[in-house]
This record gives sequence, structure tokens and C-alpha cells, in this order.
Amino acid sequence: MNKNDGMNYAPVGKPQPVVKPGEFVFAAAALDHGHIYGMCNGLIEAGATLKWVWDPDPAKCEEFLRHYPQVRVADSLEIILADSQVKLVAGAGVPSERCALGLAVMEAGKDYFVDKAPLTTLDQLADAQAMVEKTGRKYAVYYSERLHVESAVFAGQLVEQGAIGQVVQTLGTGPHREGKGRPAWFYQRRYFGGLLCDIGSHQIEQFLYFTGNEDARIVASQALNVAHPQYPEFEDYGDALLCGANGARGFFRCDWFTPDGLPTWGDGRLTLLGTQGYIEIRKYVDLTRGDQDVVYLVNHEGVFRYPVAGKVGFPYFGKLILDCLNRTENAMTQAHAFKAAELCIKAQMLANAAC
Repeated sequence: MNKNDGMNYAPVGKPQPVVKPGEFVFAAAALDHGHIYGMCNGLIEAGATLKWVWDPDPAKCEEFLRHYPQVRVADSLEIILADSQVKLVAGAGVPSERCALGLAVMEAGKDYFVDKAPLTTLDQLADAQAMVEKTGRKYAVYYSERLHVESAVFAGQLVEQGAIGQVVQTLGTGPHREGKGRPAWFYQRRYFGGLLCDIGSHQIEQFLYFTGNEDARIVASQALNVAHPQYPEFEDYGDALLCGANGARGFFRCDWFTPDGLPTWGDGRLTLLGTQGYIEIRKYVDLTRGDQDVVYLVNHEGVFRYPVAGKVGFPYFGKLILDCLNRTENAMTQAHAFKAAELCIKAQMLANAAC
């Protein structure tokens, strides 16, 4: 796991299998973003069997085999789609191309597990929704900053237990390190979808989840290119204000200004304000002590610090596997996954219109 490079940050947890070997077979296709490794790690730890990998770039497949030497390289995507053993395809292609892959996967009768942002336009969203309706397959999304972060999982458990009452506001920060060697598409809006559509999707999904909202509206948003004149389509700072259907409010900030001196790729945090207390999640580093996955809870009973790294696990992946097998929606509802995608696109559109 590379803590310094967010593009290749792939959490590793304890195996918590929910199926036996061979009972849930999946494939990986489109390896443009390093999140594919986190997606595969999570599924494998939950008991899934990774059978195939495919990407049009042989070098990406060779690198993939270094991590998963047991996997077979497919000569084409069609080989994977024709394999009746494969129940799910995980993909982390260029964001603007993720929907097209998902449509092909679902049309072939398989579930789709895609990196965030799961798509980049409202037209793509309509196509994905129509294909889900037509085929009954899943278009699951890897919103990793909640699903693959133990402190966020633990905070969700505290909220469910009523530790801070009703959540009335979220305050999120999503700083990232740009690093070196980013691909060309990373700097072109038509491919990555814009800052709020891309890494803003994490923040919007968390707002919906922690406030218990099925819908929301974008009150205001902005996305700016502050320090990258050589890449005119790139956005290195953005923020947005949301209002949930139940009245909860949310504000978040995203940026690409993580300094080299920080020992991780971004000091991501989330504060949840409740009617009976508040929670602060320090996901990747607690600057006061240096450890990661720390949750602070303040309520009427006192002040508590919970270091939870290695203690909570990542239940999403096992739930997703069982959802695919049983056609249930316990990991995340399709409506929730699509609503977060819709709102991040609308936040980006509003920001673009304001420029």
C-alpha cells in the first residue's frame, strides 16, 4: 500500500471471507487508475476469486500480474464477458469511459463494480439507469473514502448507535497530492469529469450516507485552476454546499495541494455535527500522533479518542458479494450510488456555469 500516492493507494485488511474459493468469480478490466488494486484487494479478502484481467495496454496487465500472479490475462474484453463463471467485473478505466464498460458488462449479464467517479455526464447516468432497469444487474461504485477507510466505517457505526443524535451537518476536506507521472487524461476535464465530479464524489456520497438523505440539492459550488496554468482544463481547488431533503447541510473542500512534507497523500478529514455531539474522522493521518484511522467523539458522556486501524475491517465487500449472489441491497442501494453520482455531476455543472 502506497501511502504517499493517492492514485495507487490500495488498502489491505484482514481476510473476512463470506464465500468459499470459487463460489464468487470476478474479473478486472480497464486498469487506468490504481484504485483497481484496492477494489480487488477488498473483494479477495471477502472470499472472491479473481480469474481474469484485461486492459488494452499490456504493460498495465504485466504490472497487475506482479500483484496477482494467479490471474489469467484475457486477449480481449469479450473473453471475460463470455465466461459464464464470472459474476462481476471490476473496472477503473478513464472516468469518461467507465459507463461504456459498465453497459457492456451489464448487457452480458454480469454485475459491474466501478471506481469513483462512476460516470461523468447526466446522459451517461441515464444510460446506466436504463441498463440497470433492463438487465437487473448492479452498477456498484467504489466510494473508497468511506467504504475502504476503517475510521469512516467505525464512525458510521457510532452514528447508527445514536452516539451524537441526528446528524445535521457534515464538514469534509479532501486534499490530495498531485505527485509525478500522472497520465495525460488526468489534466483534461472531458476525461476526468472535473474536480467536483471526481474526488468530490467521495464527499457527496458521505454527506448522503451520514445524514441519512436519499436526495439533496447543490446550493453553491466552485472549481478553480489556481496554480496549474500549463493545464488550462485542470482544477486544483473546489468546494460545494449541499442541502439534504431532510434539512441537513453539508460543506466540503477538495484540492491538489498536499505538501510533500506530509507522510501520506492527503490529510482527509470529516466532521459530523449531531444534535447531541460531534465526531471528527482523521482518516489517513492524525497529525498529533502520526497514526491513521482515528475517530474523535464528543458527546454528553465525555471526550473519546478511538484509534481503529486494523480493528474494524471493511464489511462493504462481503456485503457486495452476497448482494450479487442473493440480489439484495445491503452493501449500498443502487439509488444511493446513482444519487451521489448525479449530485457530483450537478455540482460540477454549477461550478462550470459560474466560471
